Amino acid sequence: MPQITFIEYSDKSHCVDAETGKSLMQIAIDHGIPGIDADCGGSCACGTCHVIVHETWQGKLPTAQEEEMAMLDMTPEPQPGSRLSCQLTVTDALDGLVVRLPEFQM
Repeated sequence: MPQITFIEYSDKSHCVDAETGKSLMQIAIDHGIPGIDADCGGSCACGTCHVIVHETWQGKLPTAQEEEMAMLDMTPEPQPGSRLSCQLTVTDALDGLVVRLPEFQM
């Protein structure tokens, strides 16, 4: 089971075991990670599951599709590595993934 680390804006870390096949957003919700609102339930219709992928992982993830990029353009503070966690499916290859949460969700 891959381990994923979520780092809150306040720098508090949460290292969780992640079930493969689920979205990163669902993993955060399942583990009660603060800062992931997921208002649209994972349908890529809002930006409230915004995460910033650690630079060492950015090139290892699938490229964001046009729909995700449009939602990220509306986030208050997009950054290099910004992704919607609903669009990232957990696989064994993501063992050790680190993501930061922004100060505010959209």
